[in-house]
Amino acid sequence: MVSFSISPLEKERFGIVTAKVFVKDLQLIDQILNEALINNVDLIIARSYASSINIAQELEKKGFIITDTLVYYKYDLTKKEIPTEKNSIEIRPVNKNEYKSVKKVAERSFQGYFGHYHADNRLRKQDCDDTYTDWAYRSCVERSEDNEVFIAVDNNLVAGFATMRLNNAEEGEGVLFGVDPEFQGKGIYRSFIIKGLDWCKQKGCSSMVVSTQINNIAVQKVWVRIGFEPLYAYYTFHKWFD
Repeated sequence: MVSFSISPLEKERFGIVTAKVFVKDLQLIDQILNEALINNVDLIIARSYASSINIAQELEKKGFIITDTLVYYKYDLTKKEIPTEKNSIEIRPVNKNEYKSVKKVAERSFQGYFGHYHADNRLRKQDCDDTYTDWAYRSCVERSEDNEVFIAVDNNLVAGFATMRLNNAEEGEGVLFGVDPEFQGKGIYRSFIIKGLDWCKQKGCSSMVVSTQINNIAVQKVWVRIGFEPLYAYYTFHKWFD
């Protein structure tokens, strides 16, 4: 069975009909392509496990191009104590009057970022940048019991943000992080990860996961030093229909 979803946000942002799908079965690729044609899809964003090389090769044969590799790490809260936080910079939940400040930090911190949207030269780069700023802002607006946004406050200024969500009763995830370039080098990112672990534990989770592009070595070093371990990796593919 194909879990095939049309993304309204991509339609609004890029002006194209975009479908997202996770490919777990080699035999379903042709069905995915047929459904895309039926639904007048312009672009498919497909993901598959990096361990499933046969699926990756078949997607390439069908005209998909690889746009990034995501690596996931996991912290087992049942086996490890959360490290002590010694940073004096305040980390707390965002207030409503700070949502625009979070968006501004996202604009500054994601300049030059290279995700799977940016890897596709058919998408306008400014629209790709806006993906992350909009994502950060929406995370603030859509906060709930299962979704939180933390900010770092330095000299009464919002220096960075971290978005968290519950994937299920057992697992929390650190989703999107940004530190203003002016405040980098102060250990804020590490503080966000520690805060995220605390939040997951308070929610009753047994683990926390995080992910990033495989070439983003700096944050992976932070995770490993804290106690996260590699979990799995995904490939992201794009395919255009025109």
